[in-house]
Amino acid sequence: MKPLSILTGNRDTVTIDPPAIDALAAAMRGELLRPDDAGYDQARSIWNAMIDRRPALIARCTGVADVKLAVNFAREHGLLTAIRGGGHNIAGNAVCDDGLMIDLSLMNSVRIDPEAKLAHVGPGATLGDFDHEALAFGLATPLGINTTTGVAGLTLGGGFGWLTRKHGYTVDNLTAVDIVTADGELIRASETEHPDLFWAVRGGGGNFGVVTCFEFRLHPQNPNVLCGLMVFPLDEADSVLARYRDYAASLGDDTSVWVVMRQAPPLPFLPTEVHGTNVVVFAMFHAGDPEEGRKAFEPLKQFGTLLGEHVGVQPYEAWQGAFDPLLTPGARNYWKSHNFTS
Repeated sequence: MKPLSILTGNRDTVTIDPPAIDALAAAMRGELLRPDDAGYDQARSIWNAMIDRRPALIARCTGVADVKLAVNFAREHGLLTAIRGGGHNIAGNAVCDDGLMIDLSLMNSVRIDPEAKLAHVGPGATLGDFDHEALAFGLATPLGINTTTGVAGLTLGGGFGWLTRKHGYTVDNLTAVDIVTADGELIRASETEHPDLFWAVRGGGGNFGVVTCFEFRLHPQNPNVLCGLMVFPLDEADSVLARYRDYAASLGDDTSVWVVMRQAPPLPFLPTEVHGTNVVVFAMFHAGDPEEGRKAFEPLKQFGTLLGEHVGVQPYEAWQGAFDPLLTPGARNYWKSHNFTS
C-alpha cells in the first residue's frame, strides 16, 4: 500500500506511511476504511444526499477504546477530523473531504434505568432508538420530530421537540456525558464534574470532544396522545398567523401547536384540488388528557378557511415518526432559517 496523503486541520497535507495506518487498523475493534474498501461509500453517505464528501480514512468505532485510538491518531498527525453520530446534519458536518471521519453510528445502544428515570444513550443512537426503549417503560424526554435524527447532534445543538413546552429543551434534560477530549482522555462531565465543559456541550455543538455516552433525565409519558393537523390556505396567512400568535401565548405546557408553511402533500383528508397548493399547517400535540387537548385545539378551527383536519389519539411513538415520510434519507436538502420579528 502506498503512503496516504491526508488533510490536516490547517488545510495542509501530511503523508502517513502504511505501517502507521495498519497499526491503527489492527488496534481497533471496528473497521478502519480506506476509499477502495468495501463499505466505504455506504459509511460516508449521510441523510442529506447533497453532501458527497470523501474522507481519506473512516474509523468505524464500536466502543470507547476505538474512539480513544482514533482521537489520538488524529491529534498525533494533526488531521482534519469530522465526527459522525446519526449523520442527520443538514450541512454535512459529519463528513470531511480528505481527512479522518470518526464514525460513531455503530455505538447506538440505549439503556433505560426506570427506577432512577435515566437513559444512557450511545452517540450513534437515533431518536427512534431512544423512544423505542424509553416508551417501553412509559418514559420519554424532549427530542426532535424525525426518528432518523441522531441523538448526539440534536443534543449538542440544543434540541427541542413535542415535549419541550412541558420539560424544556433536550439539553435541559441532559444530566451528564462521557466525553473523550482532544488529549485522548475519557472524562465524565456533569453539573458537579467538570461543570465548565458540561456547560459548553449543552448547545455548543461538537467542538469540545467526542461524546461516547449521554445521560438523560426521563419523564412519565402517556403512551397515547392527541395529535394531528389542520390546514388553511396560505393567502390567509396574515390573519391566521396573527391569531395563532395570541393563541400560542395562552397555551398550557401540555399543548404544542407548530406552524408549517409549504405546498400541500396529497394527504387523504385533504380535497384533491388542495394538493400541491400553498398552505399553512398547524401541527398539534397534547401530552396530557385527550379531552383537555380537544378543548385546547378547538379555537384553531376559527382562524381561517379550514381546508381539512386530521386529529385523533394515537401512540406517542407513532406521532414521533409522523413526519418521517417528508424527511426521508437520500433527499437533496437545502435549508435556510428566517426570524419573524412580530
